[in-house]
Amino acid sequence: MTVNTGPKRGFLAGLRTSFLTGLVVVLPVGLTLWLTWSAIGWLDGWILPLIPAAYQPEAIVHRIFGPEATFPLRGVGVAVFLVFTVIIGWMARGLIGRSLVRQAEALVDRVPVVRSVYGGFKQIAETVFSQKEKSFDRTCLIRFPQEGTWAVGLVASKPRGEIAMKLPQGEEMIAVFVALTPLTSGMLLYVPAADVVMLDMKPDEAAKLIVSGGLVYPAHKEPLLAK
Repeated sequence: MTVNTGPKRGFLAGLRTSFLTGLVVVLPVGLTLWLTWSAIGWLDGWILPLIPAAYQPEAIVHRIFGPEATFPLRGVGVAVFLVFTVIIGWMARGLIGRSLVRQAEALVDRVPVVRSVYGGFKQIAETVFSQKEKSFDRTCLIRFPQEGTWAVGLVASKPRGEIAMKLPQGEEMIAVFVALTPLTSGMLLYVPAADVVMLDMKPDEAAKLIVSGGLVYPAHKEPLLAK
């Protein structure tokens, strides 16, 4: 006697497909909200202890709505951080602000360990947020870690200073950052420009590809045909 399990299997298959489709929709939204909420909470936990008790969010809520009003407030630390950063930036652009910054840097430069840490962070910040020079705005393929295998990299900049002088002369070199899955570490490589294959892929698309372990590829774009 043969038992017909077609409709049951079809129902289970449809349920499985709907569940996987729901995961595709829910997971990115849920993870994004969770990471945003966690980042705001982390920044609040770092900023709020520096605010006087009379100006804490809970104290302000109690003054406005009464002592029995209790509901969580997030984002106050972020707002304070943004306002404070804008004020510091506005002051640093003035004559007095630049003078104070130079004096503070001269004081920091006298402390052996602190000056190295500060100098490194300052150079990174100036490179990342500089509007005159763009870094990590292009992606490429390079032979890594051996001949015959390729890795996706982010084009950093051209070598400078001592590194530029010590690298082989006579050929253009490019600094490429090769990130490792899941984008928690990476390597900075100096590669001959002739061995670098530039990509049209955007840096954020390359980051998604690396984080997903090669599962998430950017939408394929057909090359434009010359007329």
